Amino acid sequence: MTRQPSPLPALHHLLDAPEAAALIARFSRVAVVDTLRGILDAHRGERRFGTAPAAILDEAADALARRFAPSQRPVFNLTGTVLHTNLGRAPLPPEAAEAAAAALRGATNLEYDLGTGSRGERDDHISGLLCELTGAEAATVVNNNAAAVMLALNTLALGRQVPVSRGELIEIGGAFRIPDIMSRSGAILREVGTTNRTHARDYQGAIGADTAALMRVHQANYAIAGFTASVPIADLAAIAHAAELPLIEDLGSGSLIDLERWGLPHEPTPRQSLLAGVDLVTFSGDKLLGGPQAGLIAGRADLVRQLDANPLKRALRLDKGRLAALEAVLRLYLNPDRLAEQLPTLRLLTRGEADIRTTIDRIVHGVRAAWPDRDIAVEACRSQIGSGALPVDLLASAAITLGGNALDRLAGELRALRRPVIGRIKGGRLWLDCRCLESNEEGEFLAQLPQATQLPKAD
Repeated sequence: MTRQPSPLPALHHLLDAPEAAALIARFSRVAVVDTLRGILDAHRGERRFGTAPAAILDEAADALARRFAPSQRPVFNLTGTVLHTNLGRAPLPPEAAEAAAAALRGATNLEYDLGTGSRGERDDHISGLLCELTGAEAATVVNNNAAAVMLALNTLALGRQVPVSRGELIEIGGAFRIPDIMSRSGAILREVGTTNRTHARDYQGAIGADTAALMRVHQANYAIAGFTASVPIADLAAIAHAAELPLIEDLGSGSLIDLERWGLPHEPTPRQSLLAGVDLVTFSGDKLLGGPQAGLIAGRADLVRQLDANPLKRALRLDKGRLAALEAVLRLYLNPDRLAEQLPTLRLLTRGEADIRTTIDRIVHGVRAAWPDRDIAVEACRSQIGSGALPVDLLASAAITLGGNALDRLAGELRALRRPVIGRIKGGRLWLDCRCLESNEEGEFLAQLPQATQLPKAD
């Protein structure tokens, strides 16, 4: 006689179990009931009868944990790209993260003047600092640099022409192109010069009755070498002012300070541009500046007032959390002698290869213990700054590399850890560039390596 499988447990019996009570306390009764019903229906549909109640409750616990887990998680950035767009760009200093959390927890004087008891302006929390750090007459902020460019053009050049060199019509991350942003702003792009050579006469010849402004776009994410020519920014400002036009410069990842002080390649700063005659400069907050995502605009007071009066500004404004974080980061710049110590972006960019190898010396034994069958080596490599900043300049670094078969699967297993480890596969090896692994993270990195089970074995 054929033995019949035991029936599945009833839903109400499962809900009476102590394990279910713990799940209800953590996830809510509605969520637990829905999850258990789904699991029971799946078992019936697949004719998987006889499953023990404990096994079904374990399955429910796993499903609920996945459902309620945050989708955005901290990761170890071992890609070798410091300002990695896909991994959130600039890491915030603790002061900025704490300031954002404090602002988000309750009411603040976001748009309230504590002195007069009347309505205030939210950008006042950062505009004074920006003016002090850039030398601008006035400053404002929106949610990213593309928005800053769009706001400036929509305000100053709606329906009118803006000459831009063909060599500056760049495409930034996510296939966003300067011509597309200009078009959406309502400005009309007037291309001048050629890809590799643009002269003063090209701009002068393009200026007419329909011209609203001149624009310079910093080639932040690529470089043209060879037979090239461009108009110095001071000369371009003189051309614009002779025609009574404003000059707008998009610095992209622009840094507030001269990076050469720390041995990094030169990047133009907003202060330098404004001193050269630029009327409005825009740049990002979450790239070389080392802050939260934002688009910063600094320059002439009359132009900034026009931008602030544009209804589009309200649609692009920052929330109180990001404003608090940005203010905290800008205050760090008031003490440049400690900036490399306090600002994570600058600290990581200026980290020497010897210091990175010291980190590797402390953790490589754990990597070898986790994958004893793999060829594991310590190798010199080059880190990238990232996010389109100084694209041809690389930083001397060091990495742990893993060889063997099934590297894609190995990389996937590392991404599946509690705190995912993100490396890169190149030349038949998985590279873990340790530039962005700081000493206070080494313990967490090592502690989770034993969890990397069922990894592919090398031949």
